[in-house]
Amino acid sequence: MLSNFFRLISINLTLARYGLDEIILSLHLFRPLRFFIYLNPFNWHPNRQSQAVRVRLCIEALGPIFIKFGQLLATRRDLLHPELIDELEKLLDQVPPFPVSQARSIVETSLGIPLDQAFASFNDEVLASASIAQVHSAVLTNGQDVVVKIVRPDVEKNIRRDIALLKVLARMADRYWQEAKRVKPILVVEEFEKTLLKELDLVREAANASQLRRNFLDSDDLYVPEVFWDYCKDNVMVMERIDGIPVTDIDQLKAHNINLQVLARKGVEVFHRQVYYDNFFHADMHPGNIFVSRDNPENPHYIAVDFGIMGSLNVSDQRYLAENFVAFFNRDYHRVAELHVDSGWVDKATRIDEFEAAIRAVCEPLFQRPLAEISFGQLLLRLFETAREFNMEIQPQLLLLQKTFLHIEGLGRQLYPQLDLWDTAKPFLEKWISEQVGPRAVTEGFKKNLPYIAEHLPDLPQLAFKALDKLANDKLEIEYKSKQLDEIKQEIRRANQRSIRAISGATLVLSAVIIAGLDGIAPTMIGSGLFHLPLVSVLLGVPGLMILYSLLNDR
Repeated sequence: MLSNFFRLISINLTLARYGLDEIILSLHLFRPLRFFIYLNPFNWHPNRQSQAVRVRLCIEALGPIFIKFGQLLATRRDLLHPELIDELEKLLDQVPPFPVSQARSIVETSLGIPLDQAFASFNDEVLASASIAQVHSAVLTNGQDVVVKIVRPDVEKNIRRDIALLKVLARMADRYWQEAKRVKPILVVEEFEKTLLKELDLVREAANASQLRRNFLDSDDLYVPEVFWDYCKDNVMVMERIDGIPVTDIDQLKAHNINLQVLARKGVEVFHRQVYYDNFFHADMHPGNIFVSRDNPENPHYIAVDFGIMGSLNVSDQRYLAENFVAFFNRDYHRVAELHVDSGWVDKATRIDEFEAAIRAVCEPLFQRPLAEISFGQLLLRLFETAREFNMEIQPQLLLLQKTFLHIEGLGRQLYPQLDLWDTAKPFLEKWISEQVGPRAVTEGFKKNLPYIAEHLPDLPQLAFKALDKLANDKLEIEYKSKQLDEIKQEIRRANQRSIRAISGATLVLSAVIIAGLDGIAPTMIGSGLFHLPLVSVLLGVPGLMILYSLLNDR
C-alpha cells in the first residue's frame, strides 16, 4: 500500500515536471485551483517545449502502461490535434532504447552461446524501440537476414508495479463509483494485466506469429514473417526481416504509386477475416506494427509484425457482433436492441422499445451524413453514453476487439479519407452470417462431418439393432419396475390400514379392561357372580376383540 502511495506521488511529480498540471487544472472540477500552475517552477522556463512534445516525454517517463495508452491515442488522428498525434506516433517505435551492451548480454544469456556463434553479424543500431522490447537487425550463420526482438530489462517489475496501483484504484472505484457495476473496473484491469503479461513472453508471441502466418499463407492481403524457433526464448525472438514501407508514410506510399483505396479496403477485410473466419486476430495493429509491400502497387498487401497481443472470441460473441453490425448497416434498431438484451450485454429486464428509441436517437443524426463521413469511433462513444442509461455492462472479452477496430478505422481513414467503412464491411459480414446459419452452413457442417459419418456407416445396422434392443429392454424393465412400484404402494397402504385397525382394536379392548377394573363404580352391570361386567366394557371390548380377530385372519 505504501509503494502505491509513493507511485502516485511519483506520477504527479512527473506530470508537474513536464508542465502537464495545466491539463489537469483546466478540468472544470479543478479550475478554482488553477493558480497552482504559477507555483510550479517547471512552468517558469520561458522557452519550454510545446505541450504535445511534453505529453509524449511525460508518457515515456511514466513507463510501459502509459506508453500503451499513448499508442492507442496515436491511431485516432480524427479525434485529436495533428501536432499531438505526430508526437504520440513516436511512441510506436521510437521510445528511448536501453543500452546495446544490455541487449547483447540478454541475447547471449538466453541462447546460452556467444553472440558470434549464433549470428554471422549483429547490428548494434536499434531498428525500433517500444514499451516492451526493442529490435536489432542481424544475419544468421546461413546468411538469412533476421531481426532480433529483446524484452526490456525490469519491464515486468515496472508493469506489475503500475498494475498494482491500477488494482487499488479499481477496487476503490468498485466500492464507491456508481458506474462500477456497469464498467467493471476490476475485471477491466485484470484483463489488461493478462494482456500485458502475455506480451512479455516471446515464445508465446512466436507461436502467435506462426499461427497467423499459417492462416494467411493462401492470401494476397497479409504477409507474416517466418519465425526461427531455434533462436526463440522467453525474452528473445528471432524472425525473418521484412522490407516494406511504414503504413503511416503516406508520401512514400504515393511515391511508389500504391493504390491507397485498395489498401484501405483490404485493411478492413483482413480485420474481419481474422475475427470471423479464423477467430484469431492481431489485437495490436497500430501503425508501428504494419508495413506495406512495394510489390504490385495496384494490388498491395500488408506486412504485419509484433504478435504479442492476439485476441479471439467465443462463437456466441462472434455471431452477436456480426448481427449487430449488419443491423446497424440496415438501420434495424429493434434488432440491435434485441441482440444487446439476448446477449446479456444489457439487463434482461430492459424494455426493447425504450432501448430501440434511445439507439435510434443516437444513430439517425449520424446516418443523415454520407456513410464515408461516419466515424465508427464516434458512434461507439455515443452508443456507450446511451447504454449507460440502460445499465449496459462492459464486456472485458470485447475490449481488445474494440481497440483493434478503432486502430483499423483510424488507419483506414488516414490512408483513404473517403473510405466507406460500412460499405466495405457489410457484404463480408452478411456472407459470414449466411454461412453460419443458412443452408450453406448445413451443407458445410455435413461436409465437415462426412469423414466421421463414413467411418461409422458400416456399424450403423448393428448400432441400430443394439439401440432398439436396449430400448425394448428398457421399456420392459420400466414396465416391470412400474408394476413392482404399484405393488409396493398397495402393500404400504394395506400395512397402514392394519396399523390403524390394530391401534383402534387395542385401544377399545384396553378401555374396556380399565372400565371393568373400576368394579362397581360403573352404573350398569351385566351378568352375575364372577362374570358381572359393566355395560360400557362390553360395548367397547366386543368390537375391539372383533377388530383384533379380523387382523389375525387378514393374510
